[in-house]
Amino acid sequence: MNAHGKVHRYGDNVDTDVIIPARYLNTSSHAELAAHCMEDIDRDFVKKVKPGDIIVAGRNFGCGSSREHAPIAIKASGVSCVIACSFARIFFRNSINIGLPILECADAAQAIADGDEVEVDFDTGAIKDVTNGKTYRAQPYPPFLQNIIAKGGLLNSIVK
Repeated sequence: MNAHGKVHRYGDNVDTDVIIPARYLNTSSHAELAAHCMEDIDRDFVKKVKPGDIIVAGRNFGCGSSREHAPIAIKASGVSCVIACSFARIFFRNSINIGLPILECADAAQAIADGDEVEVDFDTGAIKDVTNGKTYRAQPYPPFLQNIIAKGGLLNSIVK
């Protein structure tokens, strides 16, 4: 499983309220959530993001509430992967549960620039910044987590 796309870069402590503002939580439509993804931190995100793009951020990405709406909005907007120095634990868990690949790699998160083209190999943890030619290493997922993500989330992975 791999990801390849353009980077949308953000800083530290990007909380769930800016990933998907609370005023839009009255819908269960993934498309509607995606239409408002990141709008309080980057008003043009939904106009810029393309399928396969990658979010890169600093420390504590996804802090704040425990709502699953945040990773759902990111995934539904077409983002194929989030790379950060660190993630809030509940965001990490929610992301895996809905099948959104996320990788902790401080070196990559600090070095990759907004607009860079990046390739990610989830099997090996390799993160290649195609723009500058540098490669970084994240801890690859164990097979059981790769299975959950490949099947689109925890529930899909246990349905027979």
